[in-house]
Amino acid sequence: MLISVGKRALQQNQSISYLLQCCSSMKELKQIHAQTIVSGCILEEYFSSRILSFCAISEHGELDYAYGVFHQLARPPVFAWNAIIRGFSKSKAPIRAISLYTQMLVAGVSPDNFTFPFVLKACARLLSPRLGEPVHVHVTKNGLELNIFIQNSLMHMYSSCGDITSARKVFDEMPHRNLVAWNTMVDGYAKCGDVGCARLLFDRMTERDVVTWSAMIAGYVQSEDYTEALAIFEKMKVAVVKANEVTMVSVLCACAHLGALDQGRRVHAYIEDNQFKMTIQLSTALVDMYAKCGSIEEAIEAFQAVPPRQTDVLIWNAIIGGFAMHGLSKESLELFEEMLQAKVRPDEITYLALLSACAHAGLVEEAWRFFETLKRHGMTPKVEHYACMVDILGRAGHVDAAYEFINRLPIEPTAPILGALFNGCKIHGRLDIGELVGKRLIKLEPGHDGRYIGLSNIYADANRWNDARKMRAMMEDRGVKKSPGHSCIDVNGMLHRFIAQDKTHPQAGEIYVLLDDLSNQIKLEADVEEQVCSVGW
Repeated sequence: MLISVGKRALQQNQSISYLLQCCSSMKELKQIHAQTIVSGCILEEYFSSRILSFCAISEHGELDYAYGVFHQLARPPVFAWNAIIRGFSKSKAPIRAISLYTQMLVAGVSPDNFTFPFVLKACARLLSPRLGEPVHVHVTKNGLELNIFIQNSLMHMYSSCGDITSARKVFDEMPHRNLVAWNTMVDGYAKCGDVGCARLLFDRMTERDVVTWSAMIAGYVQSEDYTEALAIFEKMKVAVVKANEVTMVSVLCACAHLGALDQGRRVHAYIEDNQFKMTIQLSTALVDMYAKCGSIEEAIEAFQAVPPRQTDVLIWNAIIGGFAMHGLSKESLELFEEMLQAKVRPDEITYLALLSACAHAGLVEEAWRFFETLKRHGMTPKVEHYACMVDILGRAGHVDAAYEFINRLPIEPTAPILGALFNGCKIHGRLDIGELVGKRLIKLEPGHDGRYIGLSNIYADANRWNDARKMRAMMEDRGVKKSPGHSCIDVNGMLHRFIAQDKTHPQAGEIYVLLDDLSNQIKLEADVEEQVCSVGW
């Protein structure tokens, strides 16, 4: 009889174990959980751990349910603590992972080498070195300071919190560094804005993977060195390293900022040739690139290639902003109505794009309506929204209204806000307000050459030549240099940058010969036309 009961219990355990292995949803998991409770299997660590692990870690899991299961355990083993901490470390509430870690210590359970990476990840996501530093102390007290996984987690935590010095200290003290360690450090420098140090480490690496290259490209994009970002991407292709989605989004961003349409098209072809899955992030980057590079038709094609149900606010913002950028204000506002019909909720960026569309078309009343709607829907206007409203009023000739608007702002007017008003004053010849605003801009940005030149020009337009000369003299006395304007052209996938009278280009001689030929040809055609006109042909 006892043998029969034991045999049935074993078969039941095996059956439940098999069900847990095949489980793919919370609905199934809850049914299996009920069976373990009825059968008494839940008291066995194997079954409780498997249930907890699925709920806490699986993409189909449910953290709150995992938390309930966890609290039903009389004495949770370290594995159970690790599973629930891991789950919360990647959740929307990573602070709960820290709270659970504290409870773990109070309960007298010693953390192990699996605990600390999850706790440090939570600290990194919270951007809190104040929480991360004591955890580092605990690592040392537990004799795990040389564990390579924990060292990588420490570097990630410190660099995420902006403490790149502490991250580098951990890196330098590592007796053995794997590829993850190098990548973490390169990415840390890049995200902290020190692309120079990131490149030094990058050049020292004997092995690089897609993460290394992507971190370097993203670092150059973040530091606004878009040309170098594209150069690194070309080297990546030569090294026969296949890019991933993160790489392509950064590269498309670089193309967008440079206005490099031909290169953007080649990147798009690379995406198609390598059969990338067209995620919403990648589609949004394509729409943004084409719009900023001047091809609104291709931006529309990229937008329409996304099934309506898969669109989100970011891709709608990209296409609405693209239309606004091209002066297609009416179409931009119509797209906004389509966005609302698609049940996509607008955000602050949406309203900024709409205000930009209104600015291009001089739609003052519509701009006020959007600005008020923004506030009514619980969103707080940012500096960019205020600057755009001032720009709209200034362009439309409502300079006094723009000035009053600025004086009523809940924030101190910034340079972009005052700059928008100053431009309105220049357009409509309002020296009275323009002079006041121009002086405030110089006080705010004493090293900005455009502020002195702008006020000097507004004086010159009013024939106040002495004041205009004083502005130029003040600029010189303060050592402020005028930044030379430049232009870029894309030739066979290579971007070439030129300034006035530039002779630094390696093909400068050939370029100037061609320019002279073109100039002579234009003069010749003008002379012929003049002769034809003089004889009355």
